[in-house]
Amino acid sequence: MPIDRLPRRDLLRLAGLGILSAGLTACSSSASMVTPPTLVPSTASPEPVVTDPNEALSRLREGNQRFVADKEGHPNSSPSRRTTVAAGQQPFATILGCVDSRVPPELIFDRGLGDLFVIRTAGHTLDRAVTGSIEFGAAELKIPLILVLGHERCGAVKATIELLEGSGEAPGDIAMLVEAITPAVEAAHARPGDLLDNAIEINVTRTIATLRTSSVLAELIAQGKAKIAGAVYDLDTGAVRFL
Repeated sequence: MPIDRLPRRDLLRLAGLGILSAGLTACSSSASMVTPPTLVPSTASPEPVVTDPNEALSRLREGNQRFVADKEGHPNSSPSRRTTVAAGQQPFATILGCVDSRVPPELIFDRGLGDLFVIRTAGHTLDRAVTGSIEFGAAELKIPLILVLGHERCGAVKATIELLEGSGEAPGDIAMLVEAITPAVEAAHARPGDLLDNAIEINVTRTIATLRTSSVLAELIAQGKAKIAGAVYDLDTGAVRFL
């Protein structure tokens, strides 16, 4: 049938196909003009395995300094690193921190795959599973440093203060968190200054003291193979203050 005798709807359909074809051709031409990014393999030398607790602590300090200065190096984040750690891990620090979404250890310490053995609970509270995981890291993976990381304006500590000052009760297993943090809040009342800030710091030191009662960790500490340290993270500046 001659094209001038086609029904109107068929003419519209053909016109639409023509426009679509032209559009795809234009997109193809534009795409062909874009140079794909070149992937440059990392030439950085692998970092030596850390066995000294103080060296591990220095790595954390240096990483946090880069984070604060907005000069992150993003070490150990390449595909080759992923392949390497798939065969086995040798993290140099265990981080026991809070579940708060604003305090991701790998970011604030500028570390990559296989560097940190991270355990997070609200208010970094301990139970047998958490302690056992830390013991496993120290005894089996030979991790030399355990860092208990609290943070500014911790919601778990704040909620504990509010519950102790009020008459309410924590629902469900939240009560276990409140029970664990309560001694730190009570001790903070004896200090001058901000109650919440003091309770957060005391909560860190109390967690450290409890971990040191572990027979597994105590033996490794006595042998100089492990160390437990504490720190508090500043949400506003990104800086970690080591205690």
